[in-house]
Amino acid sequence: MKHTILQVNASARHNGSVSRQLVSELVQSLSTSESSQIFHRDVASGIAVVNDDWVAANLTKKEDRSDQHVSALQTSDALIEEVRQADTLVIGVPIYNFGIPASLKAWIDQICRTGETFSYTENGPIGLLKGKRAYLVITSGGVGSGSEVDFATNYMKHVLGFIGIDDVEIIAADRLMFDGEAKLTAVRKSIKQLAA
Repeated sequence: MKHTILQVNASARHNGSVSRQLVSELVQSLSTSESSQIFHRDVASGIAVVNDDWVAANLTKKEDRSDQHVSALQTSDALIEEVRQADTLVIGVPIYNFGIPASLKAWIDQICRTGETFSYTENGPIGLLKGKRAYLVITSGGVGSGSEVDFATNYMKHVLGFIGIDDVEIIAADRLMFDGEAKLTAVRKSIKQLAA
């Protein structure tokens, strides 16, 4: 049975990025089968931000959308389809100034769409992307994962739950400015154990 993994990188750095390295190692551990298929999405390379044209298109019924509306939602449609196709998401979340990178927020804004990844009901919103698993690889220099100044981890868990992905595992390589080698050794050990 084919296992599809969506690998999302958000670090502004390509060389020397801890989050990129750990995401890559985790994906390798999870894709032990030859039937594994991996999609790569590097949001740091540029994701269009939501603008007036996007909002107008999104608020227009699908059957009434013009060519301009369709064009405005083209990126969003492609990003949503990647998430739909994935059984597992592995998302690198470097903490920048206590939160997530702007590029990752742009990706979130593109994939959170009513009628596509969530819907409103009498009892509130429900996520439409059930049955998936996500791993959040959290990296930081000084912010402790789960601390009162970590505005990235719970936000990402909430957003994923909002679109229906409740099975979320946190892999925290945090406070790397303090005994970073020991922390990375422990994180790499836990990554290897995931494939065991």
